[in-house]
Amino acid sequence: MVRQTEKDRPDPRALLQLAARESRGKLTIFLGAAPGVGKTYAMLERARALRAAGIDVVIGLVETHGRGDTARLAEAIETLPRLENTAYGEFDLDAALARRPTLLVVDELAHSNKAGARHPKRHQDIAELIAAGIDVWTALNIQHLESLSDLVARIAGVPVRETVPDIVLKSADEIVLVDLPPAELIERLHAGKIYLPDNAARAVDGFFKPATLTALRELALRRAADRVDDQMVDFLRQSAVDGPWATGERLLVCAGPDQMSEKVVRIASRLASGLNARWLVVSMARPGAALPSPADAERLEETLRLAERLGAETRRETAADFVEAILRLARREHITQIVIGRPAGRRWLRRSLPDAVLRRAGDIGVHVVPGEPEPQTRKSRRTLTAPEWALTLGLPLVSVSATTLFGLGINALVALQNLSMLYLAAVLLSAVIAGRFSALLAAGLSFVAYNFFFIEPTGALTVAQPQEVLSLVIFIAVALASGQLAARLREQADLSRQQARQSQALLDFSRKLSGAHGLDSVLDAIASHLHSSLSRPVVVLTANEDGELVPTSAWPPDQALDFTELTAARWAFDKREPAGFLTGTLPQVRYLFRPIISAQRIFGVAALRMGPGDAPLPADDERTWIALLDQAAIALDRARLSRESAQASVAREGEKVQAALLSSLSHDLRTPLASITGAVTTLRQLGDKLPAETRDDLLLSIEEESGRLKRFVANLFEMTRIEAGIVKARREPIDLPAIIDAATARARRLHNDLRIELSLAPDLPHALGDATLLEQVLFNLLDNARKYGGADQPVAVFAKAEGKLAAISVTDAGKGIPEADLEKIFEKFYRRAKGDGRPAGTGLGLSIARGLMTAMGGTIKATSPAVRKRGTRFTLRLPLAERDN
Repeated sequence: MVRQTEKDRPDPRALLQLAARESRGKLTIFLGAAPGVGKTYAMLERARALRAAGIDVVIGLVETHGRGDTARLAEAIETLPRLENTAYGEFDLDAALARRPTLLVVDELAHSNKAGARHPKRHQDIAELIAAGIDVWTALNIQHLESLSDLVARIAGVPVRETVPDIVLKSADEIVLVDLPPAELIERLHAGKIYLPDNAARAVDGFFKPATLTALRELALRRAADRVDDQMVDFLRQSAVDGPWATGERLLVCAGPDQMSEKVVRIASRLASGLNARWLVVSMARPGAALPSPADAERLEETLRLAERLGAETRRETAADFVEAILRLARREHITQIVIGRPAGRRWLRRSLPDAVLRRAGDIGVHVVPGEPEPQTRKSRRTLTAPEWALTLGLPLVSVSATTLFGLGINALVALQNLSMLYLAAVLLSAVIAGRFSALLAAGLSFVAYNFFFIEPTGALTVAQPQEVLSLVIFIAVALASGQLAARLREQADLSRQQARQSQALLDFSRKLSGAHGLDSVLDAIASHLHSSLSRPVVVLTANEDGELVPTSAWPPDQALDFTELTAARWAFDKREPAGFLTGTLPQVRYLFRPIISAQRIFGVAALRMGPGDAPLPADDERTWIALLDQAAIALDRARLSRESAQASVAREGEKVQAALLSSLSHDLRTPLASITGAVTTLRQLGDKLPAETRDDLLLSIEEESGRLKRFVANLFEMTRIEAGIVKARREPIDLPAIIDAATARARRLHNDLRIELSLAPDLPHALGDATLLEQVLFNLLDNARKYGGADQPVAVFAKAEGKLAAISVTDAGKGIPEADLEKIFEKFYRRAKGDGRPAGTGLGLSIARGLMTAMGGTIKATSPAVRKRGTRFTLRLPLAERDN
């Protein structure tokens, strides 16, 4: 046998990836450099050949654009009807899933669906078909790739409106490159084989220029070659073949809320594709920094979403030193190249981030993407309201005026040299209350007021002494610096308050969830807290026993989901991804659905109702929602584990009872049955040959063992009645001495050698209870004492009144019971060993006794040792009956 070495073993991840592909359909993309190269024609020609070979081929949708040859090929293949009530007839996804052919042809991969469709883009329809196990053929022009759309727009001068994420092309099982030389393609255009004459004239001025077609052709060839290289690497890994593997390049891309980050991400995507490299996009933020404006936050979120569509991994980092954090992350992730953008313009006061990264990168390559001058380079700021403008402008005027009046009053009394320090208070007050702009305005007003009122010559904005110029410069610098620091401190305080509110919301939610018991209360807590935190109606859906997703909790409660919304919720549940409002699945519905999912399983879906004119959820609300759903998943996981633990405990207890019952049955049924069978067999075989005394002994044995079986079955029946709640105890005055005498007489008939010592208090009052049940309890206790106390030891029975209770005790002289087992002896089928080491009885007598005493409203308690460090005492207590006057 040849032992497989680590070198000869296939890559496990590649094998898992291959196994995952086996359960899904295969995607084939016919890729072209430009319209008219013959993608649809080549696709239909191959499909027709497969259909002739017996393959079930169906056309889901094909656009012929008036080309006769293409239309004739399509006529020979079964075609699904298009959706009605649409302008051009859209692709019917549900009909394709119901027909479920072996191969489905769906043209124009980059097409956008009509409003109201399940998915906004056709590539998402195709992804659902692939997941359903249907092979799909489709067509795509290279300019529609997301990462190339801006480059193509610059090359051709024509904006690209329809795009497809690069990950779609990267995940294709096969790419068929359909190519034509530029000259032949332009000739086809002039011959009217691509567009109608009017459209052809416009196309010549756009894509159909020799230089443009050559550039597009190169892009298509490169992307096709990259995909072939990926497939070769996958094959080598799956087969454990030493070959030309990928170079192992890995890129780190720095992105922020600025406008050029999108360009940096697109260029990095093309670079990663050319190097066949994995890439990571990171966004940096400083701890305690002011939150970005809503526009900047949304721009950053859109950039990160673009990176994910292009196939990148995204990450957020917080650090005081951006350069150190970037390089530390690069070394930890084995980054070989860093891609970073340089904003347009020069920074005179401090080194830019790209320069600092270049200086400290060491052996890591750095690609700097230059920025382009833009008409609007200033950061977007929040528009102030009228009251805020009044405070921003009025506070500096009021504070500087008050400081000037105060300074004039002080100066009239005492000639001070440092009156300028008073104005620092006005600057700081304006900075803390109204912000940076108000501080700058206060500093300027302070400079003018101090110069006008306190520097000679007063009453004019002139300076007579040269040293006063330096004082003014120092004053204005200190005022500006103090105002900047105070304003920054105010922003950090606002940020700290906001973070404290978010932390408090999470803490409140955690406390609310920790106090919720049971699945229903947890779901109600989730719905109510999401509503209070996000100020939007919330619905929580979970799967019922049939697997159907149904609304379980809502806040406000009066909410109902229609069929389309339930479909979006089911998609989010099945695919474990967001669906609904402005997402990739049913974006027209009014709810945004997000799965509640932990590392182990999915629990349900949370739905957030959005308004008719709402934009996508703000970034802060999105992060809050995700954090709350993560906590909700943990709480639901805890509730599930608690429920499963309780069920497992019940199951273990059931198994324990079952094992005890089987053990008891095997002993307490088999032993008397064996005795009865032996006696009956002896009597039948020998009959009259046996002496009369022997026959009497055998008959007595049959009678005793039959009685033993009867008592065992009666105990089982009585225990079943007690657990089912069938036992109905009477509450009437009963004569305790009479019941005790009846129970002891019954015990003596069963055990001739049983010695019972009675001690009953005189004039014992009547107790409230059931005479029959109490006699059964006393008999069980006497029988138990006989088994564990020994035949040669007496059993003491004592009865007296204790306040408003009657107490009856039964004490044996056995070896006693350990304190840890005093409660266990009342459990079903629990048996302790006798003196010979074997368990006695069925383990039901004491359990029945407790059940009957509880039914009568009384109690039973065991105490051990009872007398002289030996024995066990069982004490019964029942309420006394009221005496008649």
